[in-house]
Amino acid sequence: MAFGRFERIPGPRPFSDINVTPLVDVMLVLVVIFILTAPLLASSIRLDLPRAEGVAPAGTPPRAITLSLDRTGQVFLDDAAVPAEALGARLAQAAAQAGPGAEVQLRADTAVPYGRVVEVMGAAQAAGLSRIAFVAEPASPGAGAAASQASAPGPGR
Repeated sequence: MAFGRFERIPGPRPFSDINVTPLVDVMLVLVVIFILTAPLLASSIRLDLPRAEGVAPAGTPPRAITLSLDRTGQVFLDDAAVPAEALGARLAQAAAQAGPGAEVQLRADTAVPYGRVVEVMGAAQAAGLSRIAFVAEPASPGAGAAASQASAPGPGR
C-alpha cells in the first residue's frame, strides 16, 4: 500500500468584488425624484396671509382659479407672475378654460393696500368671474380670546 498525496484541484476562489449596480439604480431613482420635485418647491409664493376666526381649511374646489398678491402688489395667476396690463386678458382666458361657475380664490398678503386688492377684484369681475373667495389662515386658539379681552372696556373706562 502506498501512501502519498492526492492531487488536489484548487476550488473556485470566493467572489470578493462589490456589486454596485443596485446602488447606481437607487441613486438614479433618487436623482429623478429630486429633479421632478425641485421646481415644485421653488415655485411657492411667500405670503403673510391675514388670520381670522371661523376660517376652516377647505379643499380646493375642482374649478378654482388662484390669484395671489405678494407684498409688492405683484399678481400671480396660478403661481405664475402676470403683468398688470395682461391681467384682464389672462383672467378672461382662465375663466373660459374653467367654465361657468368657476371660483377665484384671492390670496393677498397683509401688507398689500386695499386699493390694489379692489383693482384685482375688478379685473376678475370684468373677465366674467363673479365668485371670489378670500383665503385666510385660521387664527391661533389663544389669539381670539386675547384680542377680545384687549378690546373690551374695563371697569374704569
